Amino acid sequence: MIECMKKRRTIRKYTQQPIPDELLNELLEVASKASNTGNMQLYSVVVTRDQRGKERLAPAHFNQPMVTAAPVVLTFCADANRFVKWAEQRKAEAGFDNLQMFMAATIDAMLFAEAFAEAAEEKGLGLCYLGTTAYNAGEIIKILSLPRLVVPIITITLGYPEEPLPAQSERLPLAAILHEESYHDYTPESIDRFYKEKEELAVNKEFVRINHKETLAQVFTDLRYPKANNEHFSEVLLQVLKEQGFLKDE
Repeated sequence: MIECMKKRRTIRKYTQQPIPDELLNELLEVASKASNTGNMQLYSVVVTRDQRGKERLAPAHFNQPMVTAAPVVLTFCADANRFVKWAEQRKAEAGFDNLQMFMAATIDAMLFAEAFAEAAEEKGLGLCYLGTTAYNAGEIIKILSLPRLVVPIITITLGYPEEPLPAQSERLPLAAILHEESYHDYTPESIDRFYKEKEELAVNKEFVRINHKETLAQVFTDLRYPKANNEHFSEVLLQVLKEQGFLKDE
């Protein structure tokens, strides 16, 4: 598992080799052993294989080509619905219609998704996480018929990687994320040190050049994740949480 993680890379191009049901179910079964909140397993996953289903999902993911090209698309959801229904049928009242339980269910869904990813990669499969799920959760809810107290959190496109494999994405050095005993805030000097390698990569220098920016940080803040977009999608997500029953509409 460690060696597999060391080689991890994002796979956006896949062969058309199908993924057997038996293998997919085995991977999901293994992933369900992941840690979760109170052993309640506040998550579900919707598996999309049908091409028409993938085409319906594609616009919600900004039509990224791997959505329709991947043999399988998996939408991992925070799901308090199942537990609440079980509680009601067992003469118990579950107060799960709130932000605290949405956070618990979100953590559970992410742990489940990551465990699945690790198991899938160990079997030679490639995948790509789609953060667009949270941006357009409302659309995905309608497409997948998700009921109250179910919210899509992350999507994974899955398939056998097409050769040649892409390069690994860079990561900050361990020292940049590790805090011993307590949090030690960053100084201008440590910021320069931790981001030096990332900023000096040829591919990142090219991003800066072609986007007519002064720094790599500006590529992220001005183009990829601008404030206006962040605020817009925040409002959209808050509305989704109200409609799905995790937030009160005050």
